[in-house]
Amino acid sequence: MAQSQRAQDQSSTTYRSSKSPLCEAAPLQRPRRSKFTELDVDGDNGETFENLASLHCPLPNVRSNARSRSSTSSTTQTESDDASVSPSVTPVLSMHPRLYLLTLLALIALPLLYNTRWLGVPGTSMIGASAGVIGNSRAAEEDVAGYLRQKRADTETDVCNRWAGQSALVNGTIYLYGGHATQQPGQKQDTWTNDFLTVDLSEDWEISAPSVKGLPQPSGPPAVANGYLWNSYDSLYLYGGIVSDSPPALPDPYSLWEYQIKAGKWVEHSNPKTSTGNNSDPGNQPVMQAGEGAGVSIPELGRGYYFAGHYDAFTTPGWSIQTNRTYLKALLEFTFPGYSNDGVRDLAGGKTAGSDGVWRNVTTGGIQDTARFPNRADGSLVYVPGYGDHATDGEYPKLRVNPCAVAASAPDGSSTNIYVYGGQNLIPYGQQIQYDEMWILSVPSFKWLKVDTTGQSTPPARVGASCSIWDGQIVVIGGYTGPDLSCDSGFYVFSATDLKWQNNFNALSGGNTQNQQVSQQKDLTGLSGSYGYEVPGAVQSVIGGDAKGGATITAPVQAATQGPLATGKPIIYTVTDSNGAVVTQTGTVNTSSGNGNRKSGPNIAAIVAGVVAGFFAVLAAYLGFCAWVYRRQLALYKNHVAMSQRAAARAPNEKSSFLPSSTEGSSARNGKGSITDQSSAMGAASSRLTGTNSNGLDSNAPPLPAGLWPPVGGNSTANSSNEDLLLGQEPSFVGVLLNPRRSLRVINRD
Repeated sequence: MAQSQRAQDQSSTTYRSSKSPLCEAAPLQRPRRSKFTELDVDGDNGETFENLASLHCPLPNVRSNARSRSSTSSTTQTESDDASVSPSVTPVLSMHPRLYLLTLLALIALPLLYNTRWLGVPGTSMIGASAGVIGNSRAAEEDVAGYLRQKRADTETDVCNRWAGQSALVNGTIYLYGGHATQQPGQKQDTWTNDFLTVDLSEDWEISAPSVKGLPQPSGPPAVANGYLWNSYDSLYLYGGIVSDSPPALPDPYSLWEYQIKAGKWVEHSNPKTSTGNNSDPGNQPVMQAGEGAGVSIPELGRGYYFAGHYDAFTTPGWSIQTNRTYLKALLEFTFPGYSNDGVRDLAGGKTAGSDGVWRNVTTGGIQDTARFPNRADGSLVYVPGYGDHATDGEYPKLRVNPCAVAASAPDGSSTNIYVYGGQNLIPYGQQIQYDEMWILSVPSFKWLKVDTTGQSTPPARVGASCSIWDGQIVVIGGYTGPDLSCDSGFYVFSATDLKWQNNFNALSGGNTQNQQVSQQKDLTGLSGSYGYEVPGAVQSVIGGDAKGGATITAPVQAATQGPLATGKPIIYTVTDSNGAVVTQTGTVNTSSGNGNRKSGPNIAAIVAGVVAGFFAVLAAYLGFCAWVYRRQLALYKNHVAMSQRAAARAPNEKSSFLPSSTEGSSARNGKGSITDQSSAMGAASSRLTGTNSNGLDSNAPPLPAGLWPPVGGNSTANSSNEDLLLGQEPSFVGVLLNPRRSLRVINRD
């Protein structure tokens, strides 16, 4: 409304019709028109129903009489008045009185029948109105505004280019609102529109002749770009966006505009405010309009989200053009009317949102309020049940802005594949290029894959396109293609299964209203748009499994962090054939050949994984065996140490049969005169306690003659101890690993 008022202030030219002299007798104010041909009369206190009727140029006196209960005398007076309009008409009237009467009756009847079903034109009824000027009451204004909304022209579907609009997909119909549109190549002014159109996905069509229908341009919702169009199953909700900057326009205070699909009308929800909830702001804060953020609808949950974006002079009333943009990192949540949300305090206990819905501004979820979580804009947001923040693996796309993205679920739910298309770079400034690449991010493996479209007829590179998925096919609408391409058809279709661009959209039969996989139709959380979708062969080569699912890589590269969306594991579904047989089993690999890009032959990755797994199994068994041998040998060592201690504690002059001399005993065995004392520490301790030396003899007794040694006990334990256990140090696990045979011989001999 404010835009229309400004347009009126800028143009006060008096409007006069040049087609009929009768219209000159009724000078009218020019109806107000905005930059987007919006017609409205709200707030114009100078206009009445007389002004409205004069737009159709009826005779002044006839119009006046139509608003009163006329009598025969008043009709005669009207004939007299009309006869005096021009002297040259009098002879004609006298010659054809019956023709005049019929004409007069038609002129009187037409306004009376204007609001009837015979003429089929809705409007303000003139039947039964009292004579005189009708006051500009609030009810009259609403009637006039409603009339003008109905009289707006339908959206033009044949344009040169279209991009940065807001779109939603509901029950096989794509709704596209606003954005930019040009009528001729090189157009740079007046590109913002409030166009409203639909694309039918319930029937087949060629990309050269898509099934497009233009809807009436609404007078209420603003003409914006880079906002988002949330959707439930019966309504659309327009949030955010940027108003025109060329020529500049000023934004109005934000209102949420709802389009009720069945009724075919727009409803305004003014002055929305946030509610308190988990990880949210304090609540009761006005909802502000952001632009160039990333939005997503989750009709299964009854919620819409808008992530990040920015505020500036073209989104926020009163913002100075000299003030820099403020970039955001908040997650704005809107709970649709009639749905519950346990994360909002006002909806605790299973309560449902009222007719205005419920807002929550999530500002402190998980890593959201940390320094490594930057403010951002111009991204894409998709919904995958059960996952939050993760690191990704593999080659990934270059940093880009305003791509479009959709998600499709494998039939068994073991993987969800996110398709990302288009976009453009931002750096270096002034050298922006658009991309024509299609990338896939597979979840839960979080592996990237670039789609090979070599040899295909690919669309021109673009940014700001709208993407929707239905029947396993991605429908791309619009997109900015740069200054070099004059005009673009704006409709393209990509097979998410075959990974090929195709010339038509093929509607499938048998899907439900959410277009879910057959195996997921009993689960409301199953992704929509996946009906008929199968996992492409190129994706199978990365995550394993087959066309129906069965991914073997089901864990992300990095564990999930906490956040407003809970993390978890994929929901697995059982996929059955038409005869009831189970055709997939999660976790198996199918290497049989098939169509599309599926590869045949041995699965090298599986072979390598098997070899590696076998190696580690053998290694684990060997380590276990060595641990057993080590424990046995260590037990024997401790047993001999204990026996040595008992021998050292014997009476003086009693010889030990277990501890040989570190010098003489070793020399006798090895023929060498130097070796480390095998039990010096133990012998020293014994000598201090018993008065014996390390040979187990009385320290006061004379030494034995050279070559003589106390006899060694004849049991095998003593023999093996002397030979293998007391060679210098306690047995070690590393020693057992390096020489398991020797350690095994020791414990076997013992």
